[in-house]
Amino acid sequence: MLEKLKEISALMPAMEYLALNLAVTLILLVVGWSASTLAGRSVRKLAARSPRVDPTIVPMVYTVTVWAIRIFVIIAVLARFGVQTASIIAMLGAAGLAVGLALQGTLQNIAAGIMLLALRPLRAGEAISVVGKGDGTVAEVGLFLTHLIQADGIHLTLPNSLVWGSTIINYSRNATRRLDVEVAVRYGDDLELALRELAQLVESHQHVLAEPAPQVLVTGYRESTTIVTIRVWTPSANYWDLRFDLYRNALQVLSRAGLKVPIPVSEVHANPVQAATR
Repeated sequence: MLEKLKEISALMPAMEYLALNLAVTLILLVVGWSASTLAGRSVRKLAARSPRVDPTIVPMVYTVTVWAIRIFVIIAVLARFGVQTASIIAMLGAAGLAVGLALQGTLQNIAAGIMLLALRPLRAGEAISVVGKGDGTVAEVGLFLTHLIQADGIHLTLPNSLVWGSTIINYSRNATRRLDVEVAVRYGDDLELALRELAQLVESHQHVLAEPAPQVLVTGYRESTTIVTIRVWTPSANYWDLRFDLYRNALQVLSRAGLKVPIPVSEVHANPVQAATR
């Protein structure tokens, strides 16, 4: 019995050391994980407060900050147990190379995300179109994916490499946009009167800019109508309101001026010789 007590007493320092290591490890994990989350939130708040920081890069910076701290914490925990961290880092490097070769498409998305953030063809809150892929308002550009909110409220997610490799049309980058609206005027109606009435409509509209000057032009002919194009410039934020308003009011203005609604008309001519022989 005395010998067993001696054996237990001999093991006590090792058990105390192991218990201490476990306690310190647990504290490191809890503190490190909490610190990573706190640091990420702090970066996000500081970026939101600063007008010089583009909101598009905030999600990516948040992710990189959090996981950089967490990886450092994991290495520190392993070092507490006597693991050679140099060999671990070398092993992680080799594993990273192998994973990189296996996940080339994923790395392409990361590289494309970095290029999108560096060159900034799009930013959070801008209305864009990725030609052939989709369009909407940019919600976020992450490490792997770009998130768009379409006009109908549907959330569209595209891989960064797909966005970077496609033509990007940005509707919000310029402060102003040009709007063309076509109006049909029947043959036989007073074309000059129609031009004057439409010119007065756009000149008095609150969303139409004085410079460049608005234009009302004859741009084509169809089977039974002359095509008149209203060409105006407007702030980008008012583009759709102006478009809908002009389409709604243009025909009403012409109707009040006494011009007829441009309904397609077809003329049928009968051959009098054939009519007489019947």
